[in-house]
Formats: sequence, C-alpha cells, structure tokens
Amino acid sequence: MCGIVGYIGTRAASDILMEGLRKLEYRGYDSAGLATVAEGELHCVRAKGKLQNLQDKIDGIDNPARLGIGHTRWATHGKPEEYNAHPHRDTAGRLAVVQNGIIENYRELREILKAKGHSFLSDTDTEVVPHLIAEYLRNPPEGGKLSQQSALLEAVRRAANDLQGAFALGVVSADFPDELIVVRQQAPLVIGFGQGEFFCASDTPAIVPHTRAVLPMDNGELARLTPLGVEVYSFEGDRLRKHPLTLNWNPIMVEKQGFKHFMLKEIYEQPGVVRTGLETYIDSTWSRDRAAEPPVSLGIDEDLLNGLEHIQIVACGTSWHAALVGKHLLEQLAGIPTIVQYASEFRYAPPPLTRHTLTIGVTQSGETADTLAALEMEKQRRSEQSNPDLAPRLLGITNRPESSLARLVPAIIDTHAGIEIGVAATKTFTAQVMAFYFLALDLAYRRQQLSPEKIEQIIDGLRRLPAQIESVLESQERYIEELAHEFSDTQDFIYLGRGINFPIALEGALKLKEISYIHAEGYPAGEMKHGPIALLDAKVPVVAIAMPGSVYEKVLSNAQEAKARDAQLIGVVPMNDAEAEETFDHLLPVPEVEELLSPIVAVIPLQLLAYHIAARRGLDVDQPRNLAKSVTVE
Repeated sequence: MCGIVGYIGTRAASDILMEGLRKLEYRGYDSAGLATVAEGELHCVRAKGKLQNLQDKIDGIDNPARLGIGHTRWATHGKPEEYNAHPHRDTAGRLAVVQNGIIENYRELREILKAKGHSFLSDTDTEVVPHLIAEYLRNPPEGGKLSQQSALLEAVRRAANDLQGAFALGVVSADFPDELIVVRQQAPLVIGFGQGEFFCASDTPAIVPHTRAVLPMDNGELARLTPLGVEVYSFEGDRLRKHPLTLNWNPIMVEKQGFKHFMLKEIYEQPGVVRTGLETYIDSTWSRDRAAEPPVSLGIDEDLLNGLEHIQIVACGTSWHAALVGKHLLEQLAGIPTIVQYASEFRYAPPPLTRHTLTIGVTQSGETADTLAALEMEKQRRSEQSNPDLAPRLLGITNRPESSLARLVPAIIDTHAGIEIGVAATKTFTAQVMAFYFLALDLAYRRQQLSPEKIEQIIDGLRRLPAQIESVLESQERYIEELAHEFSDTQDFIYLGRGINFPIALEGALKLKEISYIHAEGYPAGEMKHGPIALLDAKVPVVAIAMPGSVYEKVLSNAQEAKARDAQLIGVVPMNDAEAEETFDHLLPVPEVEELLSPIVAVIPLQLLAYHIAARRGLDVDQPRNLAKSVTVE
C-alpha cells in the first residue's frame, strides 16, 4: 500500500519526485524518502512521519540529479522509523530500491545474503532486494539473457525471480546513471511517457500533472527506462511489445479547489458523479412506450449476463457495503439469488461451485489485493471444470478502468467517479451503489422481472437523486457541523438500519471509525434486543436510518427501545415527518424518496457527520492513522 514514484529526464528529479509523492501520500504516510543519482554518486534522504518532514530535510539542498526514485510508506514489516524508511540501499551504498508490497521469503534470503557478507540495517523485508541485486552485479551468472542490454537490468531480473510475494520495485544505481529499472509482480505500477522524460508510479495521480500517456505494467514484467525510451521485458527475459494508453484525466481533478479537505470536496462531488453515471448508462429517451428496447446499456457481452442462476460478489471495506446494497437490488429487482463475501475470506474458503454463476469483484482502485486474488482463484477453479455450466463469468465494478481488475476480467462497469484522494471513500461508494442499480435494472429487464411501468418509475427516481443530494448538502451541512460539537468527545456510537439501509448503517459507522477514531458499530435494527442493547446508556448515542417503506415503523420502534435506555437518538429521516420529530433528539432530514432508492440520500448526512466530528477533533481527515487508500497487500 506504499507509494512509489520514479523519474528520468532533463528536469530536477527531486522536485518531480516530491510532487509525485504528495499525490501518492494517501497510499501511506508513516515515512518517506528519496534516492537520486548525480555526478557518479547516490544521494539518499529519508524521514519519519508525514511527507513535510522529508521536505524540510531537502529544502535548501542543491540537487542537480535528473534521475531518482521516491517512496511514501505504509508500514508492514518494521515500525515507522527512519531506519525502516525507503529507499533501502546495498552495503556499498551504490544502489537503492523502493518497494510496494511484501517479500514473503525475505527471512530466507536475508540469511543467505548475510552469509555472503551483506550487512542489514532495517527490520524491513525490502532491504533484501538491493543486497540481492548487488550480489548479482558482483557475481553475475553465466548466460545472462539481458546482460547485453544492461548488467543492472539482468541483475534485477534475476533478483525478481528469486523473490516470492507481491511487489513492485523501483531501482537506481550510481554505477548506471542513465537507467531506472522498474518491476511489477502482483502490485500496481504504471509508466508515464513525457517529452524526453519518463516516469513511474504506483498510481496515476503522480503522473497526470506531466503526461496522460501511460503504460500499466502487468504481472511478471520489468522495464528499463532511459533518456532514449522504455523497454519492457518478461521475467524470463523476453522483449515485449506494448503500447501506452491515454488517460481521460486532468491535474485539476486532484486538487482541493477551495475545500478544506479532499474528503469534503468529494462529498460535494456526489451529485455530479450520480449524473455522470445516469448519462453514461441510462437511455435518456427511454420510457415504458419504448419497452422493446433496453433501458440500460452497460456495454457487457450478453453471454456474460444471460441465463444467470446465481451471483456472488467479492469485495472489501466500503466496497463490501456497496455490495450488500447490490445484493438487495439484484435479489429484489432481478430475482437472482446473490451472496456477498469478504474477498479475504472467499479466497481461502470459497463456496461450492454453482451453475451459471456470475462473480463480481468490487474495488474502487481496481488494485485491491484480496479482491484480485479471489477473482483469480475463481477464474482458475472454474476454468478447470469440464462442465460448461460451471464456466467462469467474471465482472468488475471499479473507478479505474486502466487497473489490474480491468485486465483480469472480461468486462467492467466503470463508475466514472473521478480520482478520489481522501482515504475514507465517499463518492466512490455512491458510484458503486449506482453501478448496482444499473446492473440490477439491466438484469431485471432481460429476465422480465419488472414491468415497464416499474422500470420507468425507478429510472425517474434515479434521475431526481442528484438534485436531492444537493438539497441535503445545502440544508444539512451547517447544522451537522454544529451537531458535531456535541459529539466530538463521544467514545462509542451505534448505527441502526434495516433492509436496504442496513448496509448504510455499516457504512456510516465505518466512516466515523476511519477518520474520527471513535468506536462505532452498525447493526440491523431488529437485532438490537438480541444483545447489543446491553451497550446502551446516556453516553452511547444511536444513529438510526428510518426511511419510509416496509420497515419504517419497525425502525422507529427499535429506536424507541434505545431511547428507553437513555440513549440520545439521531435520526436520518424524511423531511417534515411528525412521528420522527417526536421520536428523535436530533434530526438529519433528507428528501422523501422510494425506499429502494433511499440509500443514496441516507448516506450523505452520515458522511457529513463523520467528517465534521473528525474535523472538530482536529484530526487529519484525508490521511487517518494506520490506513491507506488502496490495500494492495494481503
């Protein structure tokens, strides 16, 4: 989950590397470092803590280097101390490496290298890599396949084949001042193409200020970047012919644009995200009178979706909550039995194979390690079956169409949310839920599960959502900011929801935990009396989502049970509801919408509540402790 950036060209490398690290700091902020090559020397600077600490160290230093690598760390092996910060060097201090991922066999390699005279200074798994490369440079085996191109490239290739795990690497050496070597194996890495300069990074935000021409690397590949161009090879040493793609992004998308935090900006971007999804996937002219034509166009091969008997969804974190909403929609609208699994559990205990089953992977970044591994495993075990009814059908839902997910599965639904910098997901959650609305409507139409009148009613409701979200933001934020003062010192929260809004209770609790560090739990409202009610007293506020529909009265009744235990009640409720006003101590009113569509409006005040409580507590909202945006390690 660390951030890697690299540069070779004609400009000051340290400036570009620091700029890139600022764009990648959401991937890790325990420590950071740079290694640059100039005038035959390797210069390395590292600092514990936020990136500003590294900036303070390099300010005022004249560095003429035109080649370098940088890293911002999310600790896996070793505490977040300067001696564990990247880049790591070999014993001679002539070669430096940055890594994202985990080297699983590092202990074995460390003992082998120690026996050969290598000295280690850190607790990290990464440090074995520069020593291993240096060992191959010092004692190159005969028959090096890439040694004619570059001794460094060949040494890195051999080292990569010795490593076990998931990793992306950037390598520079003072003895090879015109080369930047990069490696990808199960961890994201992308190369950027400029005019007489080249870049590498763990994620594209670090590159888009300089170029939109990028080449995402695939597993088992390494590349040599020189002032003359880019060469890509397999781990076996074969030259690969690949072509860059053009990103549909611009640098303004990764700026705060006047908001105090990225998270708040991204909360306010949600009406636009919903509009974009509707414009992309819903036929704007469709109505019940055109029922012979599909209302939704996802661009997915019909063979993938026709004849489905089961759906299984794998996801993690916020994406898992979106998948729970998706399960409700797929079952209630399309009539398809659906299960939702944590990807980290699915990959080690998959369910029995079922016929005609669609497996959906949901990941904002398209790089979530557990989700990708779960999909890989499902693809492989189904491909081994001789029964065509058990053949793999894979679909991805992601915000990153250039990601590893998009290269793994035959079809994706691009959520079109735009780059999200805040570690706590907001607009990408809403976009994922919208993707499930589109998929459920498409399948319901194919299977003739809904009448044209009902489909038209749902689509009309979806089209009203952007304006309804805007009304919540306009009417609620100032009040929620004031309400946050009352709860900024609270130690525990309970969130309640039922039916389609139970996942929203889970998501509201997660947002509060992530950025305010307040313990919060989400429960199905009907389960309170089966144990969790024992937690309640005057110090434990309860947030209940009570939207009109089949379970509305039930949720109000459950809220009353909490009130009878002296808990303060906060209600996400429809506007101008007299019964809700009598029940709750604090109201977060939202426009009244059909129950089926209520998650999209109900989640907005919960995002704002979490944001303002965290801001009131003086915490770093965009970079909460111990978290990173993309979980690219197991």
